[in-house]
Amino acid sequence: MSSHVLTIPYPDDLLLSLKKNPQEFEAEARLLLAVKLYEMGRVSTGIAAQLAGMGRVAFMFELARFGLSPIGQEPEELAEDLANA
Repeated sequence: MSSHVLTIPYPDDLLLSLKKNPQEFEAEARLLLAVKLYEMGRVSTGIAAQLAGMGRVAFMFELARFGLSPIGQEPEELAEDLANA
């Protein structure tokens, strides 16, 4: 499988304001991009996990931090479906 590299320049001031080093910021940016693409339905959890640089299960757990479900439905929707079954 081939891979590509995306380069996004950012100033040192950004790192100072976020209180992060370059490695922390870049890992967070990768995760945020992966989460947003997943949220929009553009990629699966597996592809998003690869983009974020982590395993699929770890990515699925990270989704909870952003209020997202790894199975595409919110807990309330699942409870409603169960009640209507």
